[in-house]
Amino acid sequence: MTMLEIRDLHKEYRSGGTTLHALDGVSTSLDAGRTLAVVGESGSGKSTLGSIVAGLETATSGSVVIDGTPIDRRAFRGPLRRRVQTVFQSPLQSLNAKFRVETTLAEPLRLLLGMSRTDASRRVDELLDAVHLPRELRYRRPGELSGGQQQRVAIARALAPEPDLVVLDEPTSGLDQSIRGRIVNLLRELQAERGLSYVFITHDIDVAQAIAHDVIVMQHGRIVEEGDRSVLRAPSDPYTRRLLDAVPTLDPARRRRNLRLESLPPVIVPDTPVDDTQNPHPLDEETAP
Repeated sequence: MTMLEIRDLHKEYRSGGTTLHALDGVSTSLDAGRTLAVVGESGSGKSTLGSIVAGLETATSGSVVIDGTPIDRRAFRGPLRRRVQTVFQSPLQSLNAKFRVETTLAEPLRLLLGMSRTDASRRVDELLDAVHLPRELRYRRPGELSGGQQQRVAIARALAPEPDLVVLDEPTSGLDQSIRGRIVNLLRELQAERGLSYVFITHDIDVAQAIAHDVIVMQHGRIVEEGDRSVLRAPSDPYTRRLLDAVPTLDPARRRRNLRLESLPPVIVPDTPVDDTQNPHPLDEETAP
């Protein structure tokens, strides 16, 4: 079943008599339960595409169809608002600094699912369990959490209204490599358990390779290459080849060979919270650039 279909999408910004074509005829699709990685450099249009799919911006022309329903920003005032959720790049900026974790997670439960305070409070514990956070963190505020913990809270908030499609805009870019791998593992685990569909926006080739079923590579608002994740092992477009050649490695001869699924740890479901949930201080090794 097709969860998402994007047809000839255009987005233009006008300023001072100049028109910027952020998206120029983008068409792609995503089947239910799969991950579409949108890869490209800054300014390629990938975040603009994600914002339109999430209902945060409107397209200049073209269409976005979610589970057979054409959408625009007005559609997100209805039931579709629950079905499509977003995880942003910086959890510390997207989470309300004044809210405790329990308030952050209970709010979408009450607003989008109509739960009572009591039911929402019980559901908060289940959401924390789902993202492998200790339940006692419900009383903390974002500034009292580490970078990995903050992003897990953001993921839990996106899960709260039981969505079908989640748009993830660079959700691992602010985390170091070890925590990045754990977040990717968590997302893969949640997808397998809940049948979620992901639009995963990233400039990180290794992360895209680890999480994607399908890939589109964008440059200047256009798709220059698409296919399954083998595109990132054997690209045909010169731009994609340049992206792969730019991947840091100690051995340049291995630049392409190290882009494989095993470059990040396999999905592991721990019996106890993983290390990135243990440190209550935000300024630790997890948030190192």
